[in-house]
Order: sequence, then structure tokens, then C-alpha cells
Amino acid sequence: MNAPRWHRRWRTALGHSLKARLVLMFLALALGTTLIFVAGTRELFSTGWRELARPLVADYLDRLAGEIGSPPSIARAQALVQRLPVAIRISGPRVQWDSHPQRSEHGPQDPAWRSAFERSTADGHRLRFGLGDWRWEDRPRAFGWLTLAGLLALTAAAYAIVRRLLRPLEDIHAGTLRYGSGNFATPIPQRRRDELGELAGQVNAMAASLQRMLEGQRGLLLAISHELRSPLTRARLHAELLAEGTERSALLRDLGQMRDLISDLLESERLAAGAAVLQREPTDLNALVRDLVAAQFADRSATLRLALTDGLPTLALDRARLQLLLRNLLDNALRHGAGTPVDVTTAIVDDELQLTVRDHGPGVDEAQLPHLGEAFYRPDAARTRSAGGVGLGLYLCRLVAQSHGGRLHLHNAAPGLAVSLWLPVSMAPPSPAGPGTASA
Repeated sequence: MNAPRWHRRWRTALGHSLKARLVLMFLALALGTTLIFVAGTRELFSTGWRELARPLVADYLDRLAGEIGSPPSIARAQALVQRLPVAIRISGPRVQWDSHPQRSEHGPQDPAWRSAFERSTADGHRLRFGLGDWRWEDRPRAFGWLTLAGLLALTAAAYAIVRRLLRPLEDIHAGTLRYGSGNFATPIPQRRRDELGELAGQVNAMAASLQRMLEGQRGLLLAISHELRSPLTRARLHAELLAEGTERSALLRDLGQMRDLISDLLESERLAAGAAVLQREPTDLNALVRDLVAAQFADRSATLRLALTDGLPTLALDRARLQLLLRNLLDNALRHGAGTPVDVTTAIVDDELQLTVRDHGPGVDEAQLPHLGEAFYRPDAARTRSAGGVGLGLYLCRLVAQSHGGRLHLHNAAPGLAVSLWLPVSMAPPSPAGPGTASA
């Protein structure tokens, strides 16, 4: 039988929360200590202290029995009951009297102590002593509430202390999330000088080292790409001077592919910096789609089917980079759609703007789908550049989406592959323009 949903949620939360487990451990330790102390104290009083108290109690009851007299005096017994919190029962041949007739028994139930609370007079009467009208039964209830309040106060104090002790872990968690997303601007605060403070400092040092390494790699890639442009341009000029023929066409095509590859590498490194490189301006996404299709895909307009929702909000977008994203998606869909129609749709879904490009081709294997959008990943590693590129098209699309605060989602539409761009409707105001422009 499956556990209730709330039970599973609590069990998962307890297994995930170190603070909750530490507080429960504190409570278990407190309860265990209390039980051991109570059991030990009870055992102590039930053995040594009982034997120590027995002669004192016996001497006290002998004095009470002597004050009642023989034969027993009811008046003296009544005076004792009014003066002391005791109950007295007298039974014998001449006197039958009970200070608390509503009770069935007086005195303790323990046989070892029962006889200690009984006395016999010289004339054959038996006196039995017990507790009187002392309202002790109300005390356990108040004591229980006070104990519960104290336990809750201790629990709250323990949780506050544990939360304060583990606050650096929350900072480290938030910091690692920032570092994982590429944001190294804000280091993890070092609140204390204990082991957790040292751990935060070590994570900051590791992040700084990673940042320097990434910046070095990015700088090296940018330098190599820039340096390759000049000899590539000269090679293209020399190729233009060759006589017409298949060799010249092949050489120009290869040089063009190298130029596009370098441009894509440079653009990917620029977009890796995030929103800072964007040049935002108010943009109507539907108009951007229509303009791009009319300008660069007019010869394939019969294959493209537009279904654009009217009334889309104007967002602050980088038009050049959105055109780069849409051009890559359309090129990919037309290349792998096997001549089938390509649908381009826009819509508003749950306060997000959605742009979807879908082909009706064979689609992509489910095992390869999560890797689409990674740099230089191609489902078929053996295919040529002309058949499928080097794997930077969807990678650039993902970077464009992320730099705008959105996301790119790919899924098999059965048939075909659908790629959706999701952008938040509450787009941030334009950021200052950064270096670099989008390239084809």
C-alpha cells in the first residue's frame, strides 16, 4: 500500500533538510536524557530513599496514632484531618469512622508500604492513614502544560541556533548556483571563521580559479578567431582570381564555411557573457518573423506556414540576435524536414511568449534529444558540414534565449521536431549596449 502523499512529502523534506534532522536529534536526545533521569531517580527513591523514609514515616504515624488515643477519639481524629492533609479510617469493636467515606481505600497500594500506614490500638481498633483533601490531582495537568510549553520553547531555541549555525550552508548553496550559471560577480559571504567559513572561502577561491580559466580560454578562442579572419580573407581573394571551374567553386564554398564557423564561434563567446551584450529595442515578434521570412526565405515561402497570434506585446529584444535565432531554426527545419511543410507559430501561454518552429520530418532519436543545443553536438557525427553543420546552430539559439532571460525547448512532435522559444512577457528594460553584433 502506498504511503499518503503528505507522508511522502514530509519524509522527503526531512531527508533533505539537515536543520530538521538536527532539531529532531536534539529532541530525541532531550527525551532520552529525561527518561533515563526519571527512571534512575525513581529507582533511587524506590530503593535507598524508601528505606530511609520508612522509619521517619513510621515515627510520624506512631505520633498520630498516639494523639488519636485508645480507644480512638473521633473528635481528635477530626481535628487531625482538619489540620493535616491526611485521611483516617477507624475500624474496631466500638468505633467505626471514616474521614473520607467516598473512598474505597486509604494509603498506598504497594504491599511493602501498605502495612506501614496501619496501626493497631490496645483495645483492638485498627487505624489506617492516607492522603487527605490535598488537591494534588490538578497539579499534574498544569505541570504537563508547563512541560509542553518548555519543550516547545527549547525546540524553537534549538531550531534558531541550528539555523544560525547552518546559515553559511545556505550561502554556499546560493553561491554554487550562481557560479554554475556563470555568474561570478558576487562571491559567497564569509560570515564566520569556523569550518563552514573556511569552506565558503575555499569555494570562492575555486570559483575565482574557474573564472580565470574560462576567461583565459575565451580570450584564447577570440584571439585565434580574429587572427584567422585575415588569412582567410586573403585566401578568399586569391581564390576569386582563379579560373572558373569545380575546383574554384569547391574552394570558395569551403572558405565560406570556415568564415561562417569563425563568425559563429565569435558570436557564441559574446553571448556567453549574458544579457550585457544585448542591444535591446522595442520589438514586435510577429513583424520580425514576417520581415525575416520575406527577406531571406522568399523562395521557400510555399513551404513555410505562418500562424502568428495577433496582439502580442512588444518586448525589449535584440532584433539582430532574434533574427539569428529564427534563421538558424528555419534553416535547421528546412534542411531536416525532408521537403515537408515547416510551421512557425507564436502565442501567449501562462504569461510567456512562445515562438515555435516545427518540421514534419523524421524527428530525432529520444536518446539524442537532450544533447541538442550543446556546442558541436551532431546526432550523426559522420555527416558533412553541408548535410548538418558542425553543431553550433542550436547552441547559438540556446544562448540567445538564455541571454534574454528565456529558454529553448526541443521535443519530438510526431512527426517532426518542434523547437520552442519561451520569453517572459515582463521583459526587463533595455540594458546598455554591449560590444559585438550578431552575424549570420
